[in-house]
This record gives sequence, structure tokens and C-alpha cells, in this order.
Amino acid sequence: MATTPIWTGTSSFAPGQTPFGFYDNDAQFQADANKVAAFCANRMGYPLVDVELQSGSFFTVFEEAVTTYGNEMYLFQVRNNFLTFEGNTTGSVNYATSSFNYNNSVITPNLGNIVRLAEDYASEAEVGGYTTYYSGSIQLTASVQTYNMNTWASLSASLSAGDSIEIKNIFFTPPPESLYSVYGFDNYYPQLGGAAGLASPGLFGGAGYGAYGGLGNMATLYPVYWDLERINELKASNQVRGRGFSFELINNQLRIFPVPTINFPLFFNYIKRSERGNPIVTPYSGSNLISDMSKVPYNNPVYSFINAPGRYWIFEYTLALAKELLGYVRGKYGTVPIPGAEVTLNQAELLSAATAEKTALIEKLRTDLDEVTRQKQLERRAAENVAMKTTLNEVPLPIYIG
Repeated sequence: MATTPIWTGTSSFAPGQTPFGFYDNDAQFQADANKVAAFCANRMGYPLVDVELQSGSFFTVFEEAVTTYGNEMYLFQVRNNFLTFEGNTTGSVNYATSSFNYNNSVITPNLGNIVRLAEDYASEAEVGGYTTYYSGSIQLTASVQTYNMNTWASLSASLSAGDSIEIKNIFFTPPPESLYSVYGFDNYYPQLGGAAGLASPGLFGGAGYGAYGGLGNMATLYPVYWDLERINELKASNQVRGRGFSFELINNQLRIFPVPTINFPLFFNYIKRSERGNPIVTPYSGSNLISDMSKVPYNNPVYSFINAPGRYWIFEYTLALAKELLGYVRGKYGTVPIPGAEVTLNQAELLSAATAEKTALIEKLRTDLDEVTRQKQLERRAAENVAMKTTLNEVPLPIYIG
């Protein structure tokens, strides 16, 4: 029966000996691959004991360790910057061939997505947003106070079957007091029937000059504050003596106060609830936009760019993966017969040690990454500033003698 060769103590890496070949053409990866294989084998007891792995096994776990390191690094970047990334272009949906990525870019936070998140509030405040405001009108009839908005909706050409709307504004309010003194209430709003005791040109004058002179060279122009005072007087007068212009909309029944005295259209704004509740709006839709963590354009790291602390972490993680792989290999047989005795293999110990080491290394890397978040860096800088000020306060001040 043929015997599968195991680790001989030496290896010679060449491109194509890893499963994915992510780093095979990196000169530094090629140089380190053989060293890492020897490091792992020696740490597992070679040459005092056989290590039932081949050089390709070490190259495989080495590639996995580098990829795991890059995965943790770039997932940290995604978590730290996703509010900035979301909604931006991916550059290309084919990450295998795209040269566009964020690997070597310093990410600059911005307020773009914070503003986007606030657009819904802008819609409700009627100062922007993505919800369209539509205009509609209903014909008011003299002496009729209540109107059924369902009837209007059923006859509206702009609504489809099943549309649910929400009326945002009804333009039925008292005219501004600044118009009273110029035109007079009866002349400017005849459709509301006028009102005895309200402003009229005969009572308050016209053209902004009051009863103190006609137009032309004989006119007397008074200061603006005089007009403002008169407007405030008109406002108080209308609140006490005039009609209360208002409406109520309950269960789609619109009631108008005061009751109209002639026929005229009443205008209002409304939105479609389906549009306000639509989670996908232009321009934030499309296959080339970052919509989730998986579409942030980060590629595998360039191994030669990884610094010494990063490579040390990779070497240790490679060793943990090699122990795990060797544990699986030795788990095929619990014992191996030898002349006059049996040898018990250490599968359980290898797997236990590998699991603990992998967990500890991942936790350490994530802890280190958490320490360099923007929040932690700013907190550290603030603490340094406080400590520096405290130290400087202890420095004796020189006494100046002139």
C-alpha cells in the first residue's frame, strides 16, 4: 500500500500551491511561505515527532490566515464608516476584476447620509424630502358647510384605485391684516361674504396712506412702524369682532367655518401614503450602489503592505490553523500500533488548543481595532490634552524683574 508523504522539514513555495492564489504572486508572501511552514512544524514538535502534514497544508492555512486578517481589518473599516459608505457607488459590481476599491484610501466622514436620513423630516416639514406634494381642489357651495372628501377622491383623475392619501394643507385661513388696510376686506374677499365691523377702505383708508391725504404730490408717507402698529390693531380687532376662519377634517368629512355665502374652489395639498412609505427612492436605488456591508468595495489585502505586528498575528493564527488541521488528521485513528505497544495520538489536545488560540487571537485583533476607532482616538486626545494642561500648570512661572 502506498504511503502518503508527510512533512520532510523543507518546502519550496511556488505560485499555484494555494487553493485560491490570492497572494501567490506577492514576492513577500512567497518568501514568508516557506518560513511559516517551518515555524509551524517546529512549534508542533518537528523534528522530535512527525508532523502528518505536507508543505501544501501549511501554505493553505497561511493563505487562510492572511485572508482572515484582511477580513477583520476591512470589516472594521466597514463598521466604522458604513454611514459614509451607504448609498455611494461601488465603482463596479465585479470585485474580481475591478480596480476600484477602498483598500488604500483614507475614508473621510461626511454629512451626506445624515442629511439623507433627515429627508423624511424635511418632507413632513414641507421643506424638501422625497415625498411628492400634490395639489387638489374641491368646489365649495354657498350655504353648504360639510363636504365628503371620499367623494372628491372617487372623482379625482390623479388617484388610482386603492390609493390612500393624507391631506397636508387646506388653504382656508383669514386674509393677512396687511391687505385689509390697502383693499378692504369686503373688496378683497367677497366670496366669504364680507363682514360688518371688519376693515374697509372707508374705515381705514387706502393705498397705505390712511386718510391723511390723497395720492400724488398731496400724499403724506408715514413711517413703516406706523403701518405695523395699525396691522396689529387690525389683528386684535378681527380676533374679537370678526368671524373665525377655520376648518376641521374628521373621518374624511371637511367642515368649513364660516359657512360660505357663494360658490368658490377651495385648494389643498396632499401626499400619497404609498409614496411616503416607499423604502426605495431615487437616486438611492440601483445595482451599483452600496446597499449593505457585502457591497463595500474592499479587496483582499496586499500581503507585502502588512506591517510587522500584523504579520506576527498572521503567523500565530497560521499556527493555530495548522494545529487544527493536524488534529483532524490524527483523529482518523485514536491509537497507532508499534512493536510491543500502542501510541495514543493527541487529537483532542490539538483541537482544544487550536480553538482557544484562534478565539484569543480574533478577540485581541478586534480589541486592538476598537482602540483606533474615531471615537476612541478623540477620547484619548481629549484625555491627553487634559493631562498636558495639568502638567503645564505645575511649571513655575518666571518672575520678571525690569
